[in-house]
Amino acid sequence: MKLRLSVFAIAGLLCPVMQAFAHHSFAAEYDEKKVMTIKGVVTKLEWTNPHVRFYVDAKDEKGNVTNWDLELMSVNTLTRAGWDRHTLKVGEPVTVTFYLAKDGTKRGNARGSVQLANGQKVFAGDGARTVELNR
Repeated sequence: MKLRLSVFAIAGLLCPVMQAFAHHSFAAEYDEKKVMTIKGVVTKLEWTNPHVRFYVDAKDEKGNVTNWDLELMSVNTLTRAGWDRHTLKVGEPVTVTFYLAKDGTKRGNARGSVQLANGQKVFAGDGARTVELNR
């Protein structure tokens, strides 16, 4: 019984530590000095926590198509800012300004703006900006 209690006590103490390691900081993954803008088509949307993600096929200067993995804020943060799971639609053309991943992969953090096909800009920032949605 004491062994079981000890195991639960240790597990309980480690849970907050494991959560701290599970979440990453912006600065650890993305380079705030490397900002990029792409035009492309949304290929997938993952409306899930801890961060909403969407994927965009964009052509580079040579005409090669690259699929970009772009991270947004949490579902809750985006919802409070006026977003919903239908703000971005698969197949829709977008222009996205984002911070590049430090590891050189085709990933980015779209804390900048996302311009929709109709010209509306929706901001994915951390509260400093608000969403400009005409609803």
